[in-house]
Formats: sequence, structure tokens, C-alpha cells
Amino acid sequence: MAAADAPRSRSQTVSVEGHRLQLTNLDKVLYPATGTTKGEVLRYLAQVAPALVAHAAHRPATRKRWPNGVTGQMFFQKNLDASTPEWVPRRTIRHTSSTNDYVLVDDLATLTWLGQTATLEIHTPQWQFGRTGTPLAPDRLVLDLDPGPGAGLAECAEVARLARDILVGMNLEPLPVTSGSKGIHLYAALTAAHGELTSDDVSAVAKELARHLESARPGLVVSDMKKSLRQGKVLVDWSQNNGSKTTIAPYSLRGREEPTVAAPRTWDELEDPDLRQLGYAEVLERLEEDGDLLAPLLTGHLSRLEPTPERLASFQRLGTYRSKRDPGRTPEPFGPVTGSADPRPEGSTGSAGSSPRPRDEARPSFVVQEHHARRLHWDFRLEHDGVLVSWALPKGEPTDPAHNHLAVQTEDHPLEYGSFEGTIPAGEYGAGEVTIWDAGTYELEKWREGKEVIVTLDSPRRGRRRLALIQTGGRDGSESSWLIHRTKAQPDGASAPTEEAGDPGTPVAQPADRPDATERTEPSPSSTVQQSPPGAAPRPMLATTAAPAELARMTADDWAFEAKWDGFRAIVEVLDDARVRLTSRSGRDLTATFPELAELGGMVPADELPLVLDGEIVALDAQGRPSFRRLQQRANLARPRDVERARRAVGVDLVLFDVLRVAGVDVTDHPYDERRRILARVVDARRPVHVPEPLPGDATEAMAESRRLGLEGLVAKRRRSGYAVGRRSRDWLRAKHVAMQEAVVVGWRPLRSGTPTEDPRSVGGLLLAVPDDAGDLRFVGRVGTGLSDAERRRLAAALVKLEQDEPPVPEVPALDAAGARWVRPTEVVEVSHAGWTDGTPGGGSLRHAVWRGRRTDKRPQDIRVE
Repeated sequence: MAAADAPRSRSQTVSVEGHRLQLTNLDKVLYPATGTTKGEVLRYLAQVAPALVAHAAHRPATRKRWPNGVTGQMFFQKNLDASTPEWVPRRTIRHTSSTNDYVLVDDLATLTWLGQTATLEIHTPQWQFGRTGTPLAPDRLVLDLDPGPGAGLAECAEVARLARDILVGMNLEPLPVTSGSKGIHLYAALTAAHGELTSDDVSAVAKELARHLESARPGLVVSDMKKSLRQGKVLVDWSQNNGSKTTIAPYSLRGREEPTVAAPRTWDELEDPDLRQLGYAEVLERLEEDGDLLAPLLTGHLSRLEPTPERLASFQRLGTYRSKRDPGRTPEPFGPVTGSADPRPEGSTGSAGSSPRPRDEARPSFVVQEHHARRLHWDFRLEHDGVLVSWALPKGEPTDPAHNHLAVQTEDHPLEYGSFEGTIPAGEYGAGEVTIWDAGTYELEKWREGKEVIVTLDSPRRGRRRLALIQTGGRDGSESSWLIHRTKAQPDGASAPTEEAGDPGTPVAQPADRPDATERTEPSPSSTVQQSPPGAAPRPMLATTAAPAELARMTADDWAFEAKWDGFRAIVEVLDDARVRLTSRSGRDLTATFPELAELGGMVPADELPLVLDGEIVALDAQGRPSFRRLQQRANLARPRDVERARRAVGVDLVLFDVLRVAGVDVTDHPYDERRRILARVVDARRPVHVPEPLPGDATEAMAESRRLGLEGLVAKRRRSGYAVGRRSRDWLRAKHVAMQEAVVVGWRPLRSGTPTEDPRSVGGLLLAVPDDAGDLRFVGRVGTGLSDAERRRLAAALVKLEQDEPPVPEVPALDAAGARWVRPTEVVEVSHAGWTDGTPGGGSLRHAVWRGRRTDKRPQDIRVE
């Protein structure tokens, strides 16, 4: 922008992104200790802008200015003054005693103007403004690790590692930033998967985490702000998650003696005993070589703001709905407009802004609303493709299979309408009182767009029932004319009740013509849970861990790349009578545990039976990604009552990726590509069953796509290879994004809650081992973080039954053995970790192990070092 030796009186006019700025005093020294000038500060801001703006954009910025350099007076500024250019983006916040206009650091031009005003520090909150100016929910959590007297960066790094273990166990991925001052900031992205948290919610979580760290390490950590308590300790400052608090923006300069920067770091760097703060030149060099290490943090606000294809499709489908309503006149919800908040003005009434009703994240929702409009009717709505597909039922929902009811399809409604109750004002479209008659989730059996829909509703209020909607065209051929039919056969083999007049819980129903099409709605024999027949299922083929160099050499010509699913492996048999049997990798019968997967029996032709398939049972989160933690809620259940209760909370899906037998004929000697073609032919997959396509591209591209989709990793399968039943083969190679290890529990320690008193009913930590090359167990460390209270209690109840006097492994370090209760080595668990202490897989102990779950589908002898 200007030479460092330019005359102080000389000014320079520049054009930045179409805006003209006059830059003055470019040779003024702002950092006397290093001689760093204003011109050099502006040059740094220009080079760092892509990263800095990405993390500061749309956030109200508080500024610290040093017009006469860092040895002069500092000006703390929130409000924009009269000299601010009109083009600088801004937003207004009304405080209790004042109203301030804040600058938004949304572009390079604004950042350059800030540099011209000698703004060195930019502080922002953990939330953004939406496109309409509405403050959004926080999109990131931050912990400020601030060393007290006698402590330094090394102690901050130790606390950061402790906090990381806990955050990872909470499904948060922390990213460290050396603050440029004294300490370390830990950031974690809050995405839509974590729910719509308020700043108070995040503050409460951060405060509890800080107190937990203090309880675990009282000699190192303090959570109280009092200076008298901080000698030799690290303050975990949780308060910066408050909606009115701010934190130094990543990549911002600091007004210290030297031009240090709030700089993103790697976790490996935090292991360095000589860890120090970084200067601006070092940060620019790192940014050029490594890119933005903090880029994963951006997923927090991008998941809320980006017009994803799903949101865009939803917005387009809601065009008719919005055209009929004025958000200023009706309390009805309007749904997100490509990521923005509800556009209704402040002061609107109705429940549209209320929290959505609780529901099973793995299943779509339904709602039936009683609508006292000009004529009483019931609105029947099914969540599908990001909207509520809707029908008006003049006679309500039928209760007798002999009597169908008219259903008139209306415009799609936003998902938020599922929790709407209120009064639509007179004169507005649909004026009248709306209340929720029933709501819950549903299982989809068939959806032929514009023709036929078959669903099983699951409602805590009115129970389960199976319904079919059939498009009839009506007398005038209108596509909006449908019939709704209650099928003869109902869930769990029950028959539909006959209709009784005066049932207070059912809308009054009248006879209607019964179309022939409803004869097709009878369920398949597989829709009820059957006892599994005797006979052992084949064991699945197993993959070997791939070395990074080996993976990089793989091409799409020789290898197919499939997603690695984070669930329970299962051999799936569809028997001669279409019954389905599920067997785990260890040979355990899972059929009764996952009864909904019996629906597979109706998805294969009878002439292809018996059929043996290979797949994975998964529980999907709100983003459609497999969650092993969610799946744990369905594990180890067999009693129908327990299974049904867990099923209402967490649904499961079945991902199929191979076939072993078709019509009783063994096809394991067929090459991979041919087996995949057979699989696609014999299974007419629909939820909850999936036959996903392999990932595109070569190994590097497939790995990147797997990471983008939030999956565990990939499995590379040699195209010409057969299926090696029950054997581990190098024809299948696996690679994971996060290091994970299965291990055998050899002991446990009761929980201590910050006092010497133990709670023998709850696990505090598990002692782990893995088999060595000779098959003998070797101690590899402990895991105690990431466990929920319920998991700690369940594990204690299981392990106390396995206790023995002597340790089942030799050479357990005294520190780990102290207070341990030894158990028979039969329980298998899975942890994530940050590597092995001697740097090689299986060498030394696990570093920073975090609990993932029990592996009841595996045996100790199945365990290998990953």
C-alpha cells in the first residue's frame, strides 16, 4: 500500500473493492519495540483478510484503537461516529441504557478502513446477525484459558488437552488459538446438529465444563474470576459465551509490545514445551503454507446460513403457501427463507416461534390439526422433502377400513407449522382456530409422488395405525382429490377397529366409496417380528487397515470406495418365508433388537429367496449421518417392551453393501462389481433399508467426499476380488478420519466426584488392553471422558459381575493400578484417541482416549490394533 519509509505527512488514496479510502501517516510507528508501521499493519490486514473476515463477518465488532501507537492512549470504541463512511456495513443493538451502531467486518474495504483508524484489536461475540438483521443463535463455543501469576502457555496447553477430551465426548471438535496475549482460546463449532442453543445455554455448558475441570485438577484449574485464587493456575473463562461478551477475533493483531496475533494452532504444536505467541509475519507465512487451520469452525454458521439444496427446494415448494399469507397479519410460521429467521415482525402472536415439538430425529414427523375455519375440518400433514405435505380431511381420519374419507391435497406447509396452534385472524386465508389433534412420527412404506402414500403413524397420544392415501382425480379429474384409507391389517398384527359413533377421541366419520386401489395396501408377512430359526449365519468378511501411502496409490479402475458406516455390522438373511434374521459379527442374534428391519422382507422378490446379505445397522442423527452414540441406546435390548420404548426414541436404518447368496446359490466367488449389480437387482430398497452407491473418484477424492459428508472414513474394495467369508483380507482396506481403537476392559475405577469418596455404582474410568502379536493382552491405558452418567451406571452394573482378584494383564503401571477393580477380560469397547505414546500404532499407550461405546457385537479375540 505504501513504502515504510514514505514521509509521514504524505497521504495515499486507494480503491478497495470499489470504495475510495485516503490512507494517511503510513510510516507512523505503531509498535516501537519492533518498529512496525501503520503501513505494515495495513499490508498485514490486506493479506490476512480472507481468513480474518471469514471468522469476523456479520458479527458486531468492538474495536481497540491506538492512534499514537501501543505506548500511547488506547481508545475503546463500540459506536460508529460521524466520520464513518456510509458504505461501512453496520447493525444496531439496543442496550439497556443506550443504542449503538456496530461495524460489521464483512469485507476487505471495511478492514482497511479499520486499519486506517489505527484499530489493532477487533473483538466479536460468538453469534452473528442474520440477513434480516435478527441476531441468530450462537454458532460457536469458546473457552478462554488465561494463565494466572506463575503459570504460562505450557499450563494452558495442558488444560486445553483436558478440555479437548471432554468436548470431543460431547460431539464437539475443539480448535486451539494462541490468543496473541498470554493464553489460549479453544473454539468449537455449534452446528444445527447440536440444536438451537441460546447464549445462556452455551454459557451454562461452558461453566459446567470449567467447574468439572477445576474439580478434576484443582491444583491446575480455577473457574472463579477472583484474582486471589489464580496463583499458579489457569482460569477457564467460560463467560465469553454470554451474548453480550466478545473475544479477540481470530487473526486479529494485539495491542501488545510486539505485533502478536490471535493465531490458530495445531494440537501437535501444543505439545511443544517452548510454545509461544506468534507474530504477524509468522502468521502470514503459516496461512500461505497451511491455509486456515480454523476453517472447520466456519461450519457453525454455514450450516445455518448457507442456502443448501434442501433449504432451496423447501423455499421453492413454499411459494404457494407464502403467496396466500401476509406475515404481518397472521401468526402462522413462514419457515426459514434460505437460512434467515422467521420474517414476521416483532410483537406477532401465536406459537409459530415456539420450540419445535420433541420427535425422533431419525424419522419424519406428522401432525393432524383440528381447524375451526369456515367449515370444521382436520389438516393431515406429513414431513417429506423438507416441507409438510398437506391434505384437508373434511370428515377427519377414518377408523373403519370399510369407510374411506375424502382428502383434498392443499399447498405444502413449512416444517414449523407442525407445532403451530393459534387463531388465524378474520379476513385472512384459513381464518379460524387451529389446535393440534395428534402429532408424532411415521414410518414410510410407499411414496409415489402424486399417486399413493402408505405410512404407519406413531403417536404417544393416539397410538400406532397404518393409513393409505390414494389420488383419485375426483369427478373433475383434479389432482387434489384423494382418499384416505385405514388398512385392515394394523401394526403388530392387530386389526383395525370398527368405527363407533360418539368416540370422543376420533373425528366424526361418514361412509365413502372404497376404491379398488386400496386392495394393494395389505402388509407383507415381514412386517411382524418372528422367531428366528436355528442355524448359524456365515461370518462377514473383514477389512485391514490401510497405510496412507497405500491408500494414495489406489485408483478407481482397480478399487471401489465405499463409505465406512459407524454402526453394528450384521449378516442379514431373508428366509424362504420372507422372514428376516440379523446376526452380529460375533454371532449374536439381533433380530428382536431391531424389529423395524424386518421390513426388508417385503423389498425382495420371492423367487430370489433365501437371500444372504452383508450390511451395517446405523442410527442417523439430525443431519442424516450415522451416530454410534445414538445407536448405543438401542443396543443390548431383547424384551419387546424395552425394544419398543427405545425404538420410539431412536430409529435405526440398514445399509446393505454386499450379497453372499441369492436364491440359495453361493455367489461369494463372484467379483465385487458383479456382486454389487446383483445386490442392486434383488433389493428394492426404501427406508429403513439403503443400498448406497460407492463414493466417486479415486481414493483421495473419495476420502475427501467422506469427510465432507461427516462420515467415519471409507473402505476400499478390490473390484476383481471375491468375498472371503469370516476372514480378514487385504482385498478390503479401511481408512478412518479420526483415530479409533477397540479395546478389552481389564479393570475399572469407581467415580470420584471431587472428593475422596468413591461411588461404587458408577464408573470413573476403565482400564484397557489390546492383544499383542501373540494374542496376549497388553495394557494400553485408561478412558474416563465422554461417558454419560447413565453409561457410567450401566457399566458399573455389568463389570461388578465380572470382578476377580488379580489383574488379567501384566505390567500395569502403579499409577493406573491404584484403586482398580480387576475384571475378566470379556467386555469390548471402542474409544477415539490422539495417537500412541511412542508414535507407532500399538506402541506404548493410547493418548487422550475418549469413550465412544460398547462393542457387544465383537469378541476380545477379534480386536486388532488399528
